[in-house]
Amino acid sequence: MDERRILKAELRWVIVVAIAVGLMVIVIITTTLTNALHPPSNVETIDPATLHLAGEFVEANLGAQENDDGTVTVRLVATQFAFVPRCLPVPAGRQVTLRVTSPDVLHGFIVAGTNVNTMVVPGYVAEITTEFDKTGDHLMPCHEYCGLGHSNMWAVLRVLPEEEWNPDENGRMTCDLIP
Repeated sequence: MDERRILKAELRWVIVVAIAVGLMVIVIITTTLTNALHPPSNVETIDPATLHLAGEFVEANLGAQENDDGTVTVRLVATQFAFVPRCLPVPAGRQVTLRVTSPDVLHGFIVAGTNVNTMVVPGYVAEITTEFDKTGDHLMPCHEYCGLGHSNMWAVLRVLPEEEWNPDENGRMTCDLIP
């Protein structure tokens, strides 16, 4: 008699757990279909073998460029074992978009003293939009081990006061133009 009661109690718990698991599966499927879940970042692909030949990541397009609306776009290539270009000037108090890609292996970077931190995956463009308020130089090391020269892979993000931000006639600014 006691055995039968124990079996009924166990069966009830099996049914409760099955209903709970079923509800969880239904919620996951429903939210996936109704919200069209995607990765949390900009998913833009690029051919790592040819990114330097044409398009926005050719050498002439790298670095900081002021857009017509006053925002700044910085294009950067993370390659073994350097960031190209190595010095990136940006104006303080303006919206800055960093667009970074890699032709070879997984890299990453963090801008010291800020909330900028991302991985750079070959075949994808990493994009971060932020605003830098504090002027000065910020070290930008690679934080994903990328080979024997990894310890030498770094760049400098130079946040300039507005009066020192003087791009050329094409809207481009390099560290060479800084007085």
